[in-house]
Amino acid sequence: MSLTIKQISKKMGITAYTLRFYEKEGVLPIADRDAKGVRMFSQHYIDCIEMVQALRSTGLPLSEIKHYVELYKRGDSTLPQRKQMLMHQRSKVEDQLALLVKTLEKINYKLALIDVQDNKFEKLP
Repeated sequence: MSLTIKQISKKMGITAYTLRFYEKEGVLPIADRDAKGVRMFSQHYIDCIEMVQALRSTGLPLSEIKHYVELYKRGDSTLPQRKQMLMHQRSKVEDQLALLVKTLEKINYKLALIDVQDNKFEKLP
């Protein structure tokens, strides 16, 4: 399966400009081109985009994602380094999740208080 830049942009929710920028920065591999020079994106490329999007959504800077990609390109000898990077990022995401859960609990508590107040007003004659 090969997709054009327009198709991949729509499918992945990422602009063509961003795809080209990520390629230029070395965060994504250079896309294959057809006989007319049109970029064609494979499933492997889609997998790469998904990984970059996942890492970006955790707040990982492009420079660190680029470093991860460079390690990936060097092969299995870099597995320990890549694992360490991902474990560190996972820890940061877990901390963010814990904070979000506490925030949600606080909001739910405040909503419950409001509901109690609303019920008091509904019972007035």
